[in-house]
Amino acid sequence: MLLHPQSQAVADFMEAMRVTPLNELSPNDAREVFKAARVPLDIPVHEVRDVDAGGVPCRLYRPSADQHLPLVIYLHGGGWVVGDLDTHDHVCRTLAIKSGMAVLAVDYRLAPEHKFPAAIDDAQNATVWAFENAASLGVDATRIAVAGDSAGGNLAAVLAQRGVVPIKYQVLIYPAVDMSMALPSIESNAVGPTLTKKMMGWFIDHYLRDEMDKSDVSASPILASDEVLAKVAPALIITSEFDPLCDDGEHYGKRLAQNGVNASVVRFNGTLHGFFSMLAGVDDALGAHDLVASYLRRYV
Repeated sequence: MLLHPQSQAVADFMEAMRVTPLNELSPNDAREVFKAARVPLDIPVHEVRDVDAGGVPCRLYRPSADQHLPLVIYLHGGGWVVGDLDTHDHVCRTLAIKSGMAVLAVDYRLAPEHKFPAAIDDAQNATVWAFENAASLGVDATRIAVAGDSAGGNLAAVLAQRGVVPIKYQVLIYPAVDMSMALPSIESNAVGPTLTKKMMGWFIDHYLRDEMDKSDVSASPILASDEVLAKVAPALIITSEFDPLCDDGEHYGKRLAQNGVNASVVRFNGTLHGFFSMLAGVDDALGAHDLVASYLRRYV
């Protein structure tokens, strides 16, 4: 199958702009390029405020004045190196509006300044804090989901495995779950265009401390035991056809299903890695948000 025309337009634009691949930049320069690529969207939400979640900076999005809203803990993508609350602000606003749930976006520490397991430690600490301070957030502590895209999908999967608070549902959007990069789509989609094999290796090298970290289940959640996987929350996993991480999500979903977990895996054909954030120009991004919202409303 070919790229969807809208995804092809994104690829053509990147080619025309001759954007330097992130893996050829310093981490700080890569962050600036990533931020500059963001298309700001004016999406009104009932309340948006920054929150100190026990020392972890977060941003809370509330779609209504209801003081018993279900809550989604959202972990942004960016290879554990780039991305922040602003780069995914439009994503969180859209999810809050479409799902009717509060969204708590976590500004976890980035590599290489803060290597593994700093990001997952921050994600866990923020999640525990939100659970313990649900009343101050105006949310229901018994109705919490975790979600994330790419590197954030990795963190969300680990949170669901750890079960440090009761998690009712998990949404993993083209998650990175295998740090060995051994699955076939890493090679078949090695040249991207939005994510490449070289770029993924660059992210992992910055994130992990050493080769041994690749076999740690908190870095590669696909390595978790059957016993652990059998206990995780139901899941929606979204993958993208022209994505080096396509097989990561699909193989992980298969492992969940094999262990009795209610796991739905939906591939968006013709799309690129990162399409979930491309709300301004890719119709499948809107469709994916509608899908996520419908599953969250059903299960949380």
